Amino acid sequence: MLASYDFVIAGGGLSGLSLAYHLAHNSLADKSMLIVEQSPKSQNDRTWGFWSDHPTPFDAIVNRSWDRLRFVTPGLERTSNLDAYRYKVIRSLDFYNFVYDDLAAFENVTFRHGRVEHIEDGLNAATVTIDGQVVCAKWVFDSRLGQSGSSSDSRRYHDLKLHFVGWEIQTDEPAFDPGVATLMDFRTPQENETCFFYILPFSERQALVEYTIFSNAVLSHAGYQQSLRSYIREQLGIEAFEIVRRESGCIPITDRPFPRRLGQRVMSIGAKAGRIKPTTGYAFTRIQEDSAAIVGSLQRAGHPFDVPADPYRYRLSDAILLDIMEHRGRQIRPIFEAMFRRNDIGRIFRFLDEVASPWEQLAIIPTLPPLPFLRALFWRQLWLIFSSELNVDIESDPSFIG
Repeated sequence: MLASYDFVIAGGGLSGLSLAYHLAHNSLADKSMLIVEQSPKSQNDRTWGFWSDHPTPFDAIVNRSWDRLRFVTPGLERTSNLDAYRYKVIRSLDFYNFVYDDLAAFENVTFRHGRVEHIEDGLNAATVTIDGQVVCAKWVFDSRLGQSGSSSDSRRYHDLKLHFVGWEIQTDEPAFDPGVATLMDFRTPQENETCFFYILPFSERQALVEYTIFSNAVLSHAGYQQSLRSYIREQLGIEAFEIVRRESGCIPITDRPFPRRLGQRVMSIGAKAGRIKPTTGYAFTRIQEDSAAIVGSLQRAGHPFDVPADPYRYRLSDAILLDIMEHRGRQIRPIFEAMFRRNDIGRIFRFLDEVASPWEQLAIIPTLPPLPFLRALFWRQLWLIFSSELNVDIESDPSFIG
């Protein structure tokens, strides 16, 4: 007889563990759950930053928070007081251990290490094959990258890589203001790509300095090293330092619509579900909101699929910005400079969080240089007019939610 669960979560990373945590802390807490991850999460492999104006379930493991943020270009340096917002950082290992410890108290929650080889949908249940062994589930949530069902139309959509290398450095002398985090520092060569530095100061002598790039191709190892050393020496004025920790990653960035409903009993979550904000790469808050929405749908509708769709107006603005990043990357710096020069930080956060009202979103548009947007919008509309696929209406396809 097959082992059976109410929920099987394929992937025990950020999205899988977040959903498991939310499922366990509501009226569904008595449901049986299996979380499958290939190997134990035992390393601090990345740092998640996010802004918030309200408490979160994970505030107890926030490593550091700031009430001031800095934005820098060669023509602008602006430090903003965040008022009700705080910029927070959580180390991945702290998050993994927090959720592991929390869910260990639930007898109905099972962790298993193994490879999910296949998910077979069904009318009343789905089956999941893990290292050759089959289990049954009422609902399956799939976060595995590389198994995406997103649209493959490479002419209409944009595909970039957000790749980064970060060094946590220690200096002999005070070199940082621990009260101010740097969200973006564009004082680095902008070829035909979007690149900037990101600084999280933990003390006067220790900080994470991260080089972030949106482009089609990644750099060589030496390329990241050279850019980091040049920035630390020339812009931060630091000659001597020790690297105490390294982190790196490469995240697929796209404006393609991702299917949420993968079958009668299977739903995508996390990056596979498009929960990474395409134009910023931020995902932590979006994943928490999506996890809560899935739980609400299960409670309200008896299935997980009744989650909010991403507003089309934000999908359009993401598509236009990605077009600029892909084809005219050096124009992104003046766009962000204008945004931070002419808007308060609260409005910018609401815009990036996709919670700004239509009127507030419209109010941001006149503050930005119009030419790059008009050019990108023109070519987008021209392609739509002459495309042979005008008869494909992705917006009305019921398998696409958000």
